[in-house]
Amino acid sequence: MLGLSIDPLFAATVMAAAAVTALMVALYAATTVRDPMAKRVKALNERREQLKAGITASTRKRAKLTQTNRSTERMRAILASFKVLQDKQLKEAQIKLMQAGIRSKDAAVAVIFGRMIGPILLGGTVAFGVYGLGWLGSYNALIRYLAVAGAILLGYYAPNIYLKNTIGKRSAAIRKGLPDALDLLVICAEAGLTVDAAFHRVARELGKGYPELGDEFALTAIELGFLTDRRQAFENLAMRVDLEAIRGVTTTMVQTEKYGTPLASALRVLSAEFRHERMMRAEEKAARLPAIMTVPLILFILPVLFIVILGPAACSISDNMGGN
Repeated sequence: MLGLSIDPLFAATVMAAAAVTALMVALYAATTVRDPMAKRVKALNERREQLKAGITASTRKRAKLTQTNRSTERMRAILASFKVLQDKQLKEAQIKLMQAGIRSKDAAVAVIFGRMIGPILLGGTVAFGVYGLGWLGSYNALIRYLAVAGAILLGYYAPNIYLKNTIGKRSAAIRKGLPDALDLLVICAEAGLTVDAAFHRVARELGKGYPELGDEFALTAIELGFLTDRRQAFENLAMRVDLEAIRGVTTTMVQTEKYGTPLASALRVLSAEFRHERMMRAEEKAARLPAIMTVPLILFILPVLFIVILGPAACSISDNMGGN
């Protein structure tokens, strides 16, 4: 055997390095031992913080609702003191608010209160500016009187104008998605789903594309589930949406519930009618376009066209006559 010469200093260095490495690994293992309950405790702490945040948010929401109710009660007391709060007006305001997508009962009191306080604030401000600060001083007394009267009327009709505009936009959005909703209802009816399940499915499928229609269908599905009279749910849908097409759909639903007629065939006919109506409405807008474009054509396009065509000739005639 051949003897191997190993340097004792090199061997000692290697052994010392191995010992130091083992010591570091042991220290790391000892200091990083994880408690099996640490992750669970951390998750519980996070859940506790989430619940605390939820309780705080609900408390704030409850306080906000209490403050809103107090404000509503104050407005109701003011209206009752002036004897202008009538049940008929309150019901009409609630129906208009539901058609606009606002389902808070307190908002009806706010609308009636706005009708009362709007003319006072807006009309009083304009009257003070016209007669006290000298606004419209260069105009005669009739113009200033008309300005004050117009401000008073605007303050009274401003809530109605806002509600009417909101109802029109919402009705147009619902009308746009109604044929697709009826097609989905036909598919759900042919698949064997019940009416409330079909409304739930259509609301879920069309909620992103047509949120207003999905909201109304979801609410109708909920009412179909807990109301004893299913006809009342369809009547509520017709009341919440100011559309003749929705009234036709609800009438069809009521008839199928009452007489047991096939739902899919009736909805298919309604869907075809609504699509034809939408096409006719688009054709009507296209047919009105030439009449609408007549005034801009006469006022803006024809004068520029005459200047471009006759301008060079007029300039040439003017130069020739000036030279002669």
